[in-house]
Amino acid sequence: MKIKKEILGDVAVLHLSGAMLGGPPTSEIFPAEIKSIIDEGINKVVVDLGKVKRMNSTGLGILIRGYTSLRNNNGDLKLANLNPLMKGVLVTTKLDTIFESYPSIDEAVDSFG
Repeated sequence: MKIKKEILGDVAVLHLSGAMLGGPPTSEIFPAEIKSIIDEGINKVVVDLGKVKRMNSTGLGILIRGYTSLRNNNGDLKLANLNPLMKGVLVTTKLDTIFESYPSIDEAVDSFG
């Protein structure tokens, strides 16, 4: 998995690509990026999943840890650009009731108000 960070005002957008299957380095890169964003004083994050082709339960756990870290710092994590496979994974695991997801990055960023 690769991550490209973009700052849009007071929102960090993380563009993910590849497979989010856990294990090194995925299990280390994403949490480190979230910590870095929080350390920068940003607590609003949009995760762009448009180029993520596969995700397993460990990958979902990594997203949940990021969400929890941000919530513990009075922030939030929202998802954008979910392909049908990613939508299906969230619905099957009922995580669609936890994560807010949007069809585009702009809509996700705007949802922070």
